Amino acid sequence: MTHRVTITLENDTFGFLNDAGGHNKSAFVTQLLLAEKRRRLKHALMKANQEEADDAVYHQELATWNNTLADGLNR
Repeated sequence: MTHRVTITLENDTFGFLNDAGGHNKSAFVTQLLLAEKRRRLKHALMKANQEEADDAVYHQELATWNNTLADGLNR
């Protein structure tokens, strides 16, 4: 599905869009937005990973569960 949008750009920004986007400005803007979406997701994942790495309670709980992984299994 596609959507049509109206935006307002300053002259120099519009000139850049014309130069960089060529005949398919929509595809150019779409690629820029998708790149920003990926960047934000990467940032959110890095932040979540750092929070997990800094969470001592989580690591203690994980260590407790790791000790039970082989319970009842023949080695």
